[in-house]
Amino acid sequence: MKTFLIGAVAAVLAQSVWASEDIADQYPQSELYSKPVEVIPHVFSAIGATAPPTYENSGHNNNLSFVVTGDGVVVVNGGASARLAAALHDEIRAVTDQPVRLVINENGQGHAMLGNSYWADQGVDILAHVEAIEEIEENGDFILQAMQGYNRDKADGTRVAVPNMSFEDRKAVEMGDVTLEVLHLGAAHGPGDTQVWIPQWSLMIAGDIAFHERMPPIFADTCTSCWIETWETALVPLNPTYVIPGHGHPTNLAQVTRYTHDYLVDLRAKIGAHLEEGGDLAGAYYVDQTNWAHLDTFEELATKNAGRVFEEMEWE
Repeated sequence: MKTFLIGAVAAVLAQSVWASEDIADQYPQSELYSKPVEVIPHVFSAIGATAPPTYENSGHNNNLSFVVTGDGVVVVNGGASARLAAALHDEIRAVTDQPVRLVINENGQGHAMLGNSYWADQGVDILAHVEAIEEIEENGDFILQAMQGYNRDKADGTRVAVPNMSFEDRKAVEMGDVTLEVLHLGAAHGPGDTQVWIPQWSLMIAGDIAFHERMPPIFADTCTSCWIETWETALVPLNPTYVIPGHGHPTNLAQVTRYTHDYLVDLRAKIGAHLEEGGDLAGAYYVDQTNWAHLDTFEELATKNAGRVFEEMEWE
């Protein structure tokens, strides 16, 4: 079985091209940026653009995944709009006649939760971490307005719908032939980061704790030292064979470690050296990040990330 699964992932990767912001919409007949691919048997993911959200990609710049359990479908991420969620539902119906029974939000960001309104209207339960729910309740209207700004008519029908189910550290979801462990491994990219771990298949739908092919954004409330600690002490011990990251194509633990954990460690080392030399914030923007210049969104994020890590480490 494992040999087959490795082959399936290899086939997906071989068919993909290296991520680029210049790649046109890969699935123009759908609101989705790309058609869902079967990563391993029963697990599908519609891989989002590695560019920022735009009208052209309909805000589909993260991965929208679903698991066919035998007794219903579990969707991971509500999507960036009601229309995007409906487009994903169309793809699910093309794969199976099993109903969608649960939607899991990977965090409280727009691309994870603005499509909740569509799923709520279908009568589907929506699960999120308590901190993600707090973010949705506090900032949901602002997040919706930002999406309406770039998505214009594609935002029609979208409203903020707060998940009706919550968890704190772990919640087991048993459905059909599958047990999904919905986890909050610890502080990482942002409040309420959520991972979906399927031990029987050694697969992790990692959410935004893990990035691949594009640079991770560091927010004002991101604790990069916590992110690294959570990675090393909670994610690595699970040792998933297959990883569907929050952004970028499905891959393995070594690749997302390289482009997430190792990037954070490198940037903190560079900023740490800059601080030891008496450097200031203005100089921090220019620390050497050329090792990561091939990643998508490098131009948008590299200097911002450096500044935020400086502000974080200045007080450590």
